Amino acid sequence: MAGAPPAAPGPGGGAAAGLKTYFKTPEGRYKLQYEKTHSALLHYSHGGKTVSQLTVACLKAKPTEQGSTPSTPSSSSGMRSAAARLLGTGNGSRALSFAGGNGVSRAVSGSSRIGGGLGTSIGLGGSQGVANYDGKGSYIIFNAADTLFISDLNSHDKDPIKSIHFSNSNPLCHAFDPEAKEGHDLIIGMGSGDVYSMSLRQQLQDPGRKPVAAQHYNKGDKDVTPNGSRCTSVAWVPEREGIFAVSHSDGNLYVYDKNKDGSTDCMFPALKDQSQFTVSHAKSSKSNPIARWHISQGSINAISFSPDGVYLATVGRDGYLRVFDFLKEQLIFGGRSYYGALLCCTWSSDGKYLLTGGEDDLVQVWSMDDRKIVAWGEGHNSWVSGVAFDSYWSPPNSDGTGENVYRFGSVGQDTQLLLWDLALDEIVVPLRHPSSGSPTFSSGSPSAHWDNACLPIGVLQPSPRMRDVPKLSPLVSHRVHADPLSGLVFTNESILTICREGLIKIWVRSDQSENNQQSNSSEFVLGTAVSRDRATTSLNKASGSSFKKPSSVLIT
Repeated sequence: MAGAPPAAPGPGGGAAAGLKTYFKTPEGRYKLQYEKTHSALLHYSHGGKTVSQLTVACLKAKPTEQGSTPSTPSSSSGMRSAAARLLGTGNGSRALSFAGGNGVSRAVSGSSRIGGGLGTSIGLGGSQGVANYDGKGSYIIFNAADTLFISDLNSHDKDPIKSIHFSNSNPLCHAFDPEAKEGHDLIIGMGSGDVYSMSLRQQLQDPGRKPVAAQHYNKGDKDVTPNGSRCTSVAWVPEREGIFAVSHSDGNLYVYDKNKDGSTDCMFPALKDQSQFTVSHAKSSKSNPIARWHISQGSINAISFSPDGVYLATVGRDGYLRVFDFLKEQLIFGGRSYYGALLCCTWSSDGKYLLTGGEDDLVQVWSMDDRKIVAWGEGHNSWVSGVAFDSYWSPPNSDGTGENVYRFGSVGQDTQLLLWDLALDEIVVPLRHPSSGSPTFSSGSPSAHWDNACLPIGVLQPSPRMRDVPKLSPLVSHRVHADPLSGLVFTNESILTICREGLIKIWVRSDQSENNQQSNSSEFVLGTAVSRDRATTSLNKASGSSFKKPSSVLIT
């Protein structure tokens, strides 16, 4: 179980034998609505292929002020990196080759299609400008090799509507800020360690393959990594306009301000002890990055901010989850995986729980209140590469009273999508382990755990014994791709899954499939996880359903 090697790649990225186009849950069927993929004309340079990551971005309507043009940063001003909201020139005729799921290439020429504000498509063909196009809509952003692709989430077209080629390195990670007040809302971390920020709307307005009005950041910390280190994760800091963080494979995390010039030289003091957590601030107020966090000796594999921006979670090659008070720059708690590295992490929408996954094939559920693991999810047969809470889900037939239930999902290199229900009142808690005989257990409240002890601030815990942690069984286990999976995203109407080769599948929710079949003009509505509070609900079985719900928690 623990430490199983990654699954072997399947044949191509398209439909494979034995893959079903739906899966069942208590609330109904999730159906495969359509797929997205990338161009077959990729430049496999700079280290070869990279693992594809997925970002979903929802652009709001463009402000009505047509005359205002935010300034772009320069070495003289060093203050603004907001991209100019200038409308792009016309999109001329183009001819690109795209590979479909069956591997057959087909030529696409003429106009592109971009989803409009009402889910319709707007032609961008010819040489005429698109001055009235405001870019409103929902988009999928993903990377493959040295190219970043943008697809229209509302369109059933498999091909991307925009590709951005990077000649100097491969894009590895990206993040979108839906609350950006102006200018740049998309950040991209590169294999070279460099970072770019840009306006997603402006990229959609421009037909070219190069980033438009992008700001380039280089941490410039030559004393730590003379040759640079690849970016592993990027994230905007919630509730702090223009601030974002970038983690690296050398164990460092850098904090940037998009409103400062990214080309200024910035040097941080040399690290005296690589094993100690330290935070250093830039000496000059004009410097960018503005701070360096040295977190671990090994790679930081993923980072995630709590919805209120107060806490930062990191997971790394050393197998530890670390949770920091980002504002106080203080380690709150941490703990180790059962085996191997941790690869992914995410927060619940209320900030009370964390999910992590990694090379031990487990999904770990952590409690912020108790600063420890409260459950282990067993069900994957290989490394867990992506975890996410479903903040749009509510239990079927709920009457608004009873226990607190969280739905979350995980994907792995075993090509499986697993869905889980975390019903806190059903967790069976080990009380003690006698010297002989079986352990005794008791159903406890959400705050009751096996030792009823909350460790002091700043303690990194060893991995608990397998028998000491309540076990979760998956609600759904479904093989969704032929290739190992690298991520998933929940939206209001669907679940998006992506494999490491860059094939994306959109699984529409049961209550949306009928509406989508009747009309293709409905727009996918996205919301932030923060916008929806978790309901306190009672988990009832779906009446008349042939689906049998397994036990929420098992003790082994």
